[in-house]
Amino acid sequence: MSRALLRHCLLTWALLAPAPALLAETWPVPDWTPGPALSGEALATLETYAFPPRDDATRQGVRTDALLVIRDGQIVYERYAAPTTASSAHLSWSISKSLLATVLGVAYGEGRFQLDAPVARYYPPFTAHPQIKVGHLLNWASGLAWQEGYEYAPLRSSVVAMLYTRGRADMAAFTASHDADAAPGARFRYSSGDSNVLAAALRGMVGDAAYADYPWTALFEPIGVSSAVWERDAAGTFIASSYAYLSARDLARVGLLMQRNGRWQERQLIPPAWIAFNRTPFANYQASAKGAEPVPGGHWWLNQGADGAATAWPDATPATYAALGHWGQGLYIVPEDNLVIVRYADDRDGQFDANTLLRLVRAAVREVQP
Repeated sequence: MSRALLRHCLLTWALLAPAPALLAETWPVPDWTPGPALSGEALATLETYAFPPRDDATRQGVRTDALLVIRDGQIVYERYAAPTTASSAHLSWSISKSLLATVLGVAYGEGRFQLDAPVARYYPPFTAHPQIKVGHLLNWASGLAWQEGYEYAPLRSSVVAMLYTRGRADMAAFTASHDADAAPGARFRYSSGDSNVLAAALRGMVGDAAYADYPWTALFEPIGVSSAVWERDAAGTFIASSYAYLSARDLARVGLLMQRNGRWQERQLIPPAWIAFNRTPFANYQASAKGAEPVPGGHWWLNQGADGAATAWPDATPATYAALGHWGQGLYIVPEDNLVIVRYADDRDGQFDANTLLRLVRAAVREVQP
C-alpha cells in the first residue's frame, strides 16, 4: 500500500470507527442470540414489501428467500421462504467478490502481499500486464477490455464466456488473455474477471499447500462459519466472482466482522487499515448516466462518494456499505445503527429497491429501540 493511500485509509478508519462500547458486546459464539424482536406496524410494512405474494412460474416481482437483521450482535428479525431455511447455503453470486476481499484482508494482515505490488508477482500468467497492481483489481480498475454483460447480451459478454464457455477451464488465464483499453487505475469498469485474477493471485500469496483451505483457516473457521461452499474452476482457482454459498446466518458473521472493523471478540482478524481501504471510494470513479448507484470501494459497494453524501441509498446513512450480488443478493452494514442485514433473493425484473428495504428495516428497528 502506498504511503498516501495508507494515510487516507487510516484517516477514514478513524473517522468511521464507532466509539468504544460502554456495555459488553454480544457475539454469535457459538451461535446467534435473540435480541428485542421487531414488531408493530413498521414490521408489517417491511414484510409486505419483502415477502409479497408471487407467482414463481413467471418469476416476476420481488422474491425474498431470506431476510435476517442483526442489531448489536443479536438477531432481531429472521424469516425464510421455502425451500430456503436457516441452514441453507444459498448462492451468493457477486457477494463472493466481497468475501474474497475479506479473505485477502486476513492475508494482508499476515504480510503476504502489498496493494501496490504488480499482480504478476503473485500470478505469473499476468506478466503481459506488468503495470496492473493488486489495488487496481480490488477497485475493478484493471483497464482490461471487459464486457460484464449477462443473460441480456450473452454473445458479447466476457463474463458469460468466462463462466460457461471458452474460459471456464481457467478463468484467471482467460481474463489475462484480454488486451487493455485503458491505463490501470484510470477508470472503473466492473469486472468479474478482475475478481477471479485476484483469486488466482491469492494462491501465489499463500502457496499451493495452503490455498485450498485458506478461506476456511483464515476467515470462516475463526468466525464460526460452518456452511460455506466455494466452487473452483478446473485449474483449481476459487470462482471469486460468483460461486460462494453460505447460510444467511453465516454471511451475517462476515458482516459483523466488518461492522466491528475487522475484530472478532478479542482478536483483530483483519487490520483496520484494510477495512478502511474497503470503504474508501475509488478515486477515479465517474457516476454513470443510469442514476444513483453504489460507489465502488475495495471490492465492496459504498453509499457515499468522495464528497461524503449518500448516493445509492438516500434513506440509509452515508456510511452504509454492502456486498451485492445478482438478482438481489445483499449484505448491508449500517455502522451507525449497529446493523447487519442479509437478504437472499431471486429478483429478475428490477422491481426490488435496496433503498426501500433499508428504509423499512431502519424504521422497524427504531420502533422497538429502547
